[in-house]
Amino acid sequence: MYLILCHKSVILNKLINMSLFIRNYKPGVAYNAQILWRFNSTTAETVKQGEDEEEFRVLDILHKKGKLQKRVNRRADIQPDRSEKMPTDQNWGNVWPGPRSFHPSSVPLPIRQGYVPKGQAPPGKKANAELMKIPNFLHLTPPVVKSQCEALKKFCTSWPKLLNSEEAIEKNYPMEIISSDYCHASPTIRNPLARIVTLRVKLSNLKLDSRARDKFLRLVGDKYDEKTDLVTLTADRCPVRKQNMDYVNYLLTACYHESWTVEDWETDKSLEDMEYYDFDLNPSKKNLVNWYLMSNNEDNNLNDEQIKNFDVSKIPNGVEYKSAVSELFNEGESELALNKYDTSVRKLLGLPEKKIAN
Repeated sequence: MYLILCHKSVILNKLINMSLFIRNYKPGVAYNAQILWRFNSTTAETVKQGEDEEEFRVLDILHKKGKLQKRVNRRADIQPDRSEKMPTDQNWGNVWPGPRSFHPSSVPLPIRQGYVPKGQAPPGKKANAELMKIPNFLHLTPPVVKSQCEALKKFCTSWPKLLNSEEAIEKNYPMEIISSDYCHASPTIRNPLARIVTLRVKLSNLKLDSRARDKFLRLVGDKYDEKTDLVTLTADRCPVRKQNMDYVNYLLTACYHESWTVEDWETDKSLEDMEYYDFDLNPSKKNLVNWYLMSNNEDNNLNDEQIKNFDVSKIPNGVEYKSAVSELFNEGESELALNKYDTSVRKLLGLPEKKIAN
């Protein structure tokens, strides 16, 4: 009976070991007899210990944490600022060669920028967003500009010696083109104001007769300044400067050729239809020429065309008289115009000056 019980216990132990082996079996793994024996022995002890532990389980309420080693932060050595290591005799063009945003470590200057209450110093250059907002010209220092000019000299020609005065320049280059360039901080390099082009030329430099000159002035309107004798044409409607420059040249060319064009209706225009007083076409010139010839005992055999083309500058004080009469009729009667006319007539007739009683 004892043998049968021992035999049953052995069989039961083997079945338990076999069930544990099947549960922990992994395909593709080789097992030998020694490992299986060790496995059976350890699993049996584990099962036995597990059965004992299940009977005497202890509730661990206060869970003790292991001591953690504190992390020590090691501070790295901070290198000195670049601006503090810069030599005083360095080439600034190599440090700041072109336009760029402000960088405090590259500028060895105590720059400050920003609004602060009264009595406080503005913020320094480090961590200052105000210095980064505005454009700077640190790349255009006098030594750098001088070196750039020296480099560009080989591409330039010398100034002509004959153009040594404003009169000589105006005589050889009567037309003047004015445009502007801008340096600014923007997402685009094009400034809207850089497209504006202005052309200036003196009206006396344009070869126009009296009729063409009158028509040209009516075409340009208020673009003509009588005091300076300048015609100013400005264009800004095109997006590019080159287009506006071509447009002002076209305007000047079109107005010049149109002023020389004679329409059919212009030949029917009489003296009464004139918008202004023309001294050469009115009887005032004929009376002046006749008086001059009679005072000098000369024969008056001139026809209307010859009187029209007669040079008034041959008559003493004739030009002043012509200007006074034209101003009186064109600008209207005024105290200044009447005094000018009175003075010119007295000089023309050889009369003494008008005396004003006190």
